[in-house]
This record gives sequence, structure tokens and C-alpha cells, in this order.
Amino acid sequence: MTIQTTTHLNFRGDARAALSFYQTVFGGDVMVFTYRDTGNIKNEAEADQVTFGQVASPDGFRIMAYDVPSSMDWNPGTIPVFVSVRGADAAEITRYWEKLIDGATIVQPLAPSGWAPLYGMVKDKFGITWVLDVQAAY
Repeated sequence: MTIQTTTHLNFRGDARAALSFYQTVFGGDVMVFTYRDTGNIKNEAEADQVTFGQVASPDGFRIMAYDVPSSMDWNPGTIPVFVSVRGADAAEITRYWEKLIDGATIVQPLAPSGWAPLYGMVKDKFGITWVLDVQAAY
């Protein structure tokens, strides 16, 4: 038996835009179901927000996103989660990095580090902190 874990990000009205952006970075397909699609409308103003969404790429990248309805408390926190993207190909990691930094704050520039051939940290335009690195031989 195998299992797969997927990072699930919560937003307040930005889930669709975030998923679309991540699809431009990592490729793959975007799937979005809105509150209207699922018949779970509690606030008509939020009917077209995302109740379930994901990006899935052929190379294994997966991320899910959801718009927390205004009827629920939501606080994104200071650093609630890091999304880690690790690969063996420096050129591929660099391509992802160059797209993620659009409108972002670079926390740690992508560069060689003491523990990885390449490592970088960026807080994207949606407030999500990404850690990208090339896997080191241990």
C-alpha cells in the first residue's frame, strides 16, 4: 500500500487565483469546484469561491486549496506552513523558483548552501512560504 500527502492551503477568496498561479509555475491540470458547484451556498457573495481545488502535474506536484467561508474564523498565521519542493535537477528547481518569485518576497535567495546544492525560500504573492532545494546526497 502507498499513500500520498498533499499540502492543502486555505485562503479567503484567493484560492482560484493561487491555484492558477501555481499551475503556471509547476504545470499540470487545475481542478476547481465552487460552493455553487457543490450546492453548498451559505453566502451568495461567496458562491463562486473555491470549496475544493487542486493542481496536479504529471511529475508528481500536487497542491490543494480552499476558500474559507466568511462564516468561519480564519487567520493565516505568521508562518503556518512551508511548502517544500525538492528535486534532483537544479535546472528544474531554478525554473520553479524564477516563476514563484513573481510578486514575491525573497526570504533566502536560491543559492548553494551548507546542506544542499541549491536552497531558497520565498514568500509568494499569496503569503505562502515556499522552500525549494536540490536534494543533497546524504
